[in-house]
Amino acid sequence: MSKPILYTFGPSVWAAVPELALIELGYAQDDIEKKVVNLAEGENFAPAFLKINPQGTLPTLEAGGNAYTSTAEVTSYLVAHASNRVAVAPGTDFINKIHEEQYDPNFPMLSARHEDELRSKASGFSMMFVQNRQNALAKHSGTSQSVDHRKFYDAKIAENGKVLSIYQAKAPENVKSDFFEFSRAHWNTLKAFILEELPDILPESGFLGGDKPGEDDFHLGAWLARIIFVADGGNPSNGVRAIEKELCKPTPEKVVSYWTAWSGRKSWQEVYANGLH
Repeated sequence: MSKPILYTFGPSVWAAVPELALIELGYAQDDIEKKVVNLAEGENFAPAFLKINPQGTLPTLEAGGNAYTSTAEVTSYLVAHASNRVAVAPGTDFINKIHEEQYDPNFPMLSARHEDELRSKASGFSMMFVQNRQNALAKHSGTSQSVDHRKFYDAKIAENGKVLSIYQAKAPENVKSDFFEFSRAHWNTLKAFILEELPDILPESGFLGGDKPGEDDFHLGAWLARIIFVADGGNPSNGVRAIEKELCKPTPEKVVSYWTAWSGRKSWQEVYANGLH
């Protein structure tokens, strides 16, 4: 029987979830075959990958003749099939909550709330990322293999192209203003979640899963790492306190405790060995 294949990419926020799980669950390195799909080059838009995962997202897992195409499905499979049966607290409805669009941890990488932030995004990695995506979409959508994915390509080209036009200062003023407003609203939702909701969800110490990370924690840990990475501009030295620049308030102590619990674990140190992402 062939090994499961995990499609992953190091800088991906959600691909970090199964990476954390693999280590916490005691998988050996050769238990799972890994294939890198470079999101920064738009490799997830290739028709061959869309045939596996029509959403073009990571992580994706092929195992036992099935394709698992969401972060929750991939991680749940890993929890259920850990060969040494490491017991972790099973996932709850919290996983669905943290994956709601209103808490999307990817959009802050692209968002701009004002002109200064837009200039920064338009002259850095965000611009390169969006441009590479648009190039890949144009390339792959023009092939004969793209026919079965026409709706996907059309929607993505329009969605990504809108952001690109804003970065390139080609969008109408009202489109740019709406983008600023949406970006501000998104960050306000994230801040409210961290300040008001997360402290009620987190325990006084340890993890949602108890003394060690459970299935919910794999998702929340990766989500929090991304939000702090964006808030800190990629500077790893400030840790969880970096979010205070966005919160304009002290980081809730339960959030600090949770971050401290994660940062001391071998899995965290391996997945984020080269910095947060």
